Amino acid sequence: SFAQTSVIMWGVTAVFLILAVLFRVFAVPKFRGDSPGKLQNVMELAVEFFDNHTKTNVHGRTGNLSSYLFALSLLMFGCACAELFGLRAPTSDITVTFAMSLITFFLINWYGIKNKRLSGRIKGLASPSPVIFPMRIVSDVAVPVSLACRLFGNMLGGLIVMDLLKGAAGGYSFGIAPVAGLYFNLFHPLIQIYIFVTLSLTFINEACE
Repeated sequence: SFAQTSVIMWGVTAVFLILAVLFRVFAVPKFRGDSPGKLQNVMELAVEFFDNHTKTNVHGRTGNLSSYLFALSLLMFGCACAELFGLRAPTSDITVTFAMSLITFFLINWYGIKNKRLSGRIKGLASPSPVIFPMRIVSDVAVPVSLACRLFGNMLGGLIVMDLLKGAAGGYSFGIAPVAGLYFNLFHPLIQIYIFVTLSLTFINEACE
């Protein structure tokens, strides 16, 4: 239900906020530029990955776009991890994926207008001929729907497969569930997060060009 999804979503958000505060208070002060530790190396690799991935796919002024995508990816991964505790992943609810897609839709137009101004954004939609302007509008409006349905379908599919495996295994599900859970609750969501982020960057780049 929507109420259950909201509670789990707020719970995941609260966990990440607490972890972020603890990380800032206890871990960041220990970071050193000359001799970084393992945790610092991992964080720097993650930040560099999102920063480079953003710059590679978007040719324009991106601002703090990589920071947003990093935070969104962590939130999506945290939602997927909720299944490890017997909870339904919020990303298997269409309302959550649609909300994330609407943010991407806003960013597509924001960066398009930021890089080309409003007049340039409108001209881009009417290029190469004004005849296709209505079709480009429909195509742009369909972007958040496409992103939301793709993420929702894949995440819900993983949830259904896990339930089918548990039902088919019966009394032996205690051995199958952990192994399958590593894929459907961890590896599979990582693939979907990467696809969502890459598609978002692709659409933003199209708006900027």
